[in-house]
Amino acid sequence: MHTQDSGTKLRGPAVWALVLTGVASFMAALDNLVVTTALPAIRADLGGGLEDLEWTVNAYTLTFAVLLMFGAALGDRFGRRRLFIAGLAVFTGASAAAALSPGIDALIAARAVQGVGAAVMMPLTLTLLTAAVPAARRGMALGIYGAVTGLAVASGPLIGGSLTEHISWQWIFWLNVPTGLALIPLARLRLAESTAPGARLDVPGTLLISGGLFGIVYALVNANSEGWTSAPVLTGLTLGSALVAGFVLHGSTHANPMLPMRLFRDRGFLGINLAGLLMFLGMFGSIFLLSQFLQGVAGYSPTEAGLRMLPWTGMPMIVAPLAGILSDRIGGRPVVAAGLAFQALGLGWFAAILSTDVSYAAQLPPLILSGIGMALYFAPAANVLMSTVRPADQGKASGANNALRELGGALGVAVLASVFSAQGGYESPQAFTDGTVPALWIGAGAVALAAALALLVPRRSKTAQVPAGRTATAPEKVPAAG
Repeated sequence: MHTQDSGTKLRGPAVWALVLTGVASFMAALDNLVVTTALPAIRADLGGGLEDLEWTVNAYTLTFAVLLMFGAALGDRFGRRRLFIAGLAVFTGASAAAALSPGIDALIAARAVQGVGAAVMMPLTLTLLTAAVPAARRGMALGIYGAVTGLAVASGPLIGGSLTEHISWQWIFWLNVPTGLALIPLARLRLAESTAPGARLDVPGTLLISGGLFGIVYALVNANSEGWTSAPVLTGLTLGSALVAGFVLHGSTHANPMLPMRLFRDRGFLGINLAGLLMFLGMFGSIFLLSQFLQGVAGYSPTEAGLRMLPWTGMPMIVAPLAGILSDRIGGRPVVAAGLAFQALGLGWFAAILSTDVSYAAQLPPLILSGIGMALYFAPAANVLMSTVRPADQGKASGANNALRELGGALGVAVLASVFSAQGGYESPQAFTDGTVPALWIGAGAVALAAALALLVPRRSKTAQVPAGRTATAPEKVPAAG
């Protein structure tokens, strides 16, 4: 009975690790998009303008993005289980603070602290799960984990809309509190502690990239209200750009940076990461505006709006397995590039048909096309990324990719909302439509550029190459990127 099971079943510790890390990642991923369908209700209840709504989304995605790699390093240094529990506690407490927010500024601050908790918690879920699951069953466990995270993204607008309409918008945050309180003692009892000997923290790198990205996003969010030539906007852009340049220099010269710039010398790594950033820029910015359009212009309730977004956000749950099979047969690169092209076409189609009286039947084809595109991109993207780096760099490569995609989401909301504000506004359905159409064209252009950049990925990965004078062994073989 105690012999090693040769089947596909997961044993006790592995099951607990999968459940605990899966639920935690579901919460963190859900909070990326759960707020989008609640934005009109939050605006009506707490007040605030477009800039405040942008920060309600971006305060989370930005802190999540810039602290994600630092969070992973903290776990390596001080104990992964310990920091996972700490991140979970911060995330849970901030969720309660968000639900109790008396005004929009308090909500934005709570969302920023939520992002800090998620940045510590989220990267450690994969590390803890990988350590707990035997290698023979790891593929199945990671597949379930990925499906759970995908479900969170897909259901975010629907869950947010349903809770907002039938209870109140505060419940999109209250939902996390009992879940987090249940997970904390279970994680302490059921997860094994581990560290990475010799792990070092890159505090200067974290400060440089955090300050730089905050300055740039602050300037983009406030450009229309303050003016592009105003002192706060110019200061944010100038100082932010200088700090990002300092981060790049630091990553090129520091002995152990959080993000080694040498990785970007590989055109495949550069291409797939820039493609991910631009994909999230176009997708997040578009969802931010379209979820409000469906309520404010088309007249749907929050639940109806969330349901009508499902052909886009939920399509990956159906198409991703087929996309995975396809990428195994023809390689990941063409599947990723095709997915990005479909997403760009979907957003362009939306921009072409959008009007104050557009029917849902007319919106359905671009929603489905965008959903198929998202699925074709997500399914092979991780494998394409890992095929561009050597095994020793895969942890940092994964962290960088996740951080850049979250950053793309924050920039997408800031850039597309800036275009929206310059061309339209909330004054009337026509004004909202006038602002949304050019913003969607910008989003479509960003994703189309992402499709072109995906083609930078070489057909054969560098990790599959063997140094001269050595013979390839099975563990060194890495699937080609396509």
